[in-house]
Amino acid sequence: MPPLFLIRPIETRDDAAVAAIIRSVMPEFGAGGEGFAIHDAEVDAMHAAYAKPRSAYFVLEMGGKVIGGGGVAPLEHGEPDVCELRKMYFLPEARGLGAGHAMITRCLDTARELGFRRCYLETLTGMDAAQAIYRKHGFTPLCAPMGSTGHHGCDRWFIRNL
Repeated sequence: MPPLFLIRPIETRDDAAVAAIIRSVMPEFGAGGEGFAIHDAEVDAMHAAYAKPRSAYFVLEMGGKVIGGGGVAPLEHGEPDVCELRKMYFLPEARGLGAGHAMITRCLDTARELGFRRCYLETLTGMDAAQAIYRKHGFTPLCAPMGSTGHHGCDRWFIRNL
């Protein structure tokens, strides 16, 4: 039996689908205003943004359709051994399939391969399912943000050693 979903590196042809997913999912959780990743310039050109050194972005594909994504990149204005788990969003049809677990595993493995020793992430109150997955993967809460992502709308921060 073929796998239910596929995780693969982003390609230029995926940019529009990933941007649409980000713009659909973030407001679902109250993250559509200022201070959230939905307004980052890279949203419309994710392939190019993650082609930079020590960066990687993966898409979640099911039945030939991109239904989610997630990536890692150096933490903006952070220490050189810290990456950030970034822009991990899934459409509703991707949830509950084990795809979140698989995507985090892929991203953390890639972060190790890229030489990072710690992985940071930002999220917000209300994204409870995501926070549960992060905790299962060894992320622990922080009291304040790290680096300078510009995402002042986020109010939950996590870190884990790689």
